[in-house]
Amino acid sequence: MGDYDTATGDLDVPTERAEELVGFVQEADVDMTMSRYMGLDHGAVQPVEILFGGIDTIPTIPVFVNGVDGPCVPMRRIRQTGEAIGRWVATCDERVLLIASGGLSHDPPVPQWATASEDVRKFLLDGRNPTPEARQARQQRVIDSAKDFVEGRATIRDLNPEWDKEFMRMCAEHDVAGLDALTAEQMVRDAGNSSHEVRTWVSAFSAFGAIGDYRVETSFYRDIKHYIAGFGVMTASQSA
Repeated sequence: MGDYDTATGDLDVPTERAEELVGFVQEADVDMTMSRYMGLDHGAVQPVEILFGGIDTIPTIPVFVNGVDGPCVPMRRIRQTGEAIGRWVATCDERVLLIASGGLSHDPPVPQWATASEDVRKFLLDGRNPTPEARQARQQRVIDSAKDFVEGRATIRDLNPEWDKEFMRMCAEHDVAGLDALTAEQMVRDAGNSSHEVRTWVSAFSAFGAIGDYRVETSFYRDIKHYIAGFGVMTASQSA
């Protein structure tokens, strides 16, 4: 989509491999569906662009996990999806990198269906391809909210570094019980409406755990009010 100055264009998606993945996950009793025309925003594009210098330099299969608005499936279903993906990855003869991208605790001014006006709901339903002007206006609202947040004028929830660090610990230690116990309602109360983006982390670490034991090699955390987000980075590899 090119939002927040990220790249535009098509990813190099290996269609047959993507179809194989979907079929494998469905056979594992997880109701994964497939999009032939998925739009990707900065959350999915930016990591690939930064790591590989472009969005079409390596074959990539994007997996969408709802982290925006309810109803949200129980976290155990996210884990089970990730585990099925991991078992499929284990059958591949290529080298595979699993990437999860999403904020930790944060509560940016993103409209929620339950409280949105009729005009906003219409945009949520029909605004798949906003004009450059509409996209820029939306981005500017977020930037302005970040400035207000830093200066203590915003009404959004504060960041929750303690929650963020505990979540990262659960990922690092493959704490299945702790991750399964996360509920949508409590996540919103503790870490903001957009904390649901960590569901991508749960899926990816669950996939890795299904392949075998892993160890975290890098872990960084900082609560960055200018980004309206708890910012974390973790890297892990399979244990020897």
